[in-house]
Amino acid sequence: MSNTEKTEQYTFNLSDKVTRNKVSFKNRYGITLTGDFYLPKEKRSEPLRGLAISGPFGAVKEQASGFYANVMAQKGFAVLAFDPSYTGESGGEPRNVASPDINTEDFSAAIDFLGLQENVNRDKLGIIGICGFGGFALNATAADKRVKAVATTSMNDMS
Repeated sequence: MSNTEKTEQYTFNLSDKVTRNKVSFKNRYGITLTGDFYLPKEKRSEPLRGLAISGPFGAVKEQASGFYANVMAQKGFAVLAFDPSYTGESGGEPRNVASPDINTEDFSAAIDFLGLQENVNRDKLGIIGICGFGGFALNATAADKRVKAVATTSMNDMS
């Protein structure tokens, strides 16, 4: 089985109340990141609150971060679950490593992506960092004033 085939297998079922679209964007280091953009199917007149989600360390968007994104989209958020640099479908060499600076920037690049979407409220953006990526989520929130809320789960502050 190729690496691409592995990453296209989700560990959860997509809600019938949510749409999911594959997207890509670059961080300021020039690394192309790949994510899934989750939206509630129910149309709303006002722009949606946006969330960027990544983690746990070593996981891909088809696992925990995608599961969280699926749930949060059901609650009315526009959510970007992404593979961080060096992981999954995102770019970067060598593979399967962490860089506190680059992985922190990955969250800011995800906030850039969300802020450019017409259906997302740029004044209501947040981050969820799962496990090892909780520390990177906190770093990004401290440095990026566009982020208005942050949550971490089972945080291991690797940064």
